[in-house]
Amino acid sequence: MAFALRELSHAECYEILEHARFGHLACCRDGQPYIAAIYFAFAGNVAYSFSMPGRKLDWMRANDKVCLHVERLASGGGWTSVVIEGQFEEFPDDSFRHDERVHAWSLLRQHSDWWEIGSLKPAELPVLSAPPHVFYGISVRSLSGRSGIKD
Repeated sequence: MAFALRELSHAECYEILEHARFGHLACCRDGQPYIAAIYFAFAGNVAYSFSMPGRKLDWMRANDKVCLHVERLASGGGWTSVVIEGQFEEFPDDSFRHDERVHAWSLLRQHSDWWEIGSLKPAELPVLSAPPHVFYGISVRSLSGRSGIKD
């Protein structure tokens, strides 16, 4: 079975990102890569997401250069893949980033399970004086896409 490969235009990549919800986020720290599954909402030039404290956030805070990969499989065979090379930006609950944080939440909450991947296991819930929720964005620095269509 042969596949015809095709490069996607930027417009096609943005179209896929605007309709996608799930991807894999790659980050790197001290020369060691790490990848995690995330839910996200894409708007403008930013993939918005949510997380609780953990390795992914620690690593992105240490090195803000990240990649987001989104893949779509065709029912009759074939695939489409988009990769964002981007920059991590955290939206803390403060007056400076409040609007961006609310915007991220408003986009994500349109899906009932937006918080699942970024949450802690119930047994891991710490007792805190403030919520540990972290909203963040991945700003697109460059993107590319390809599709493989079954001949």
